[in-house]
Amino acid sequence: MTMPDFTFETALLTAGANRVAGVDEVGRGPLAGPVVAAAVVLDPARLPDGLNDSKKLTARRREALCAAIWDMAQVGIGQASVEEIDRINILRASHLAMERAVAALPEAPDHLLIDGNMIPLGLTLPADAVVKGDGRSLSIAAASIVAKTWRDRLMWDLAQQFPGYGWESNAGYPSKSHKEALRNLGVTPHHRRSFKPVHNILYQDKSVSD
Repeated sequence: MTMPDFTFETALLTAGANRVAGVDEVGRGPLAGPVVAAAVVLDPARLPDGLNDSKKLTARRREALCAAIWDMAQVGIGQASVEEIDRINILRASHLAMERAVAALPEAPDHLLIDGNMIPLGLTLPADAVVKGDGRSLSIAAASIVAKTWRDRLMWDLAQQFPGYGWESNAGYPSKSHKEALRNLGVTPHHRRSFKPVHNILYQDKSVSD
């Protein structure tokens, strides 16, 4: 199994950059909750051991690595709300969350490594898009871990306020049980109304009431 490494960052640091930030987001696919992004500037002299794409790690391992990242690196978190997702669409909201994460870093980075194939228009710093970057760049992997851990905790908290949807385990993604709960319990303020399964329920409910 190939693991992410520090190749991208080393090349940029050698070329004169002082702080290279990896940027990733989580939460494009769920029916509920915000989209969350993280920006992480790793210290080349203190790299947490075992960084990898967050999807390849257990929840317990992510939690441990997340704590190490916060301790050893510079971290910024950004979110875009359900209202923003519905208003500007999920892609633009994801980019907005990334922009906010970079702005939240304690020091401005010199260069960004963005997971995916697009660089958000609102980011004016030098940047490279890295396809499948969370499996190639340690900084992006670290950002993926922080973003997922942050969002999972947030959805766990929301699950306590809105029980029955299984957000503590499905994190708002469209699992079978989540979709059944949506039909049986209805739409909450934290559901994305522009997403088809939610929109369809609202539309059907309106048709019935009309």
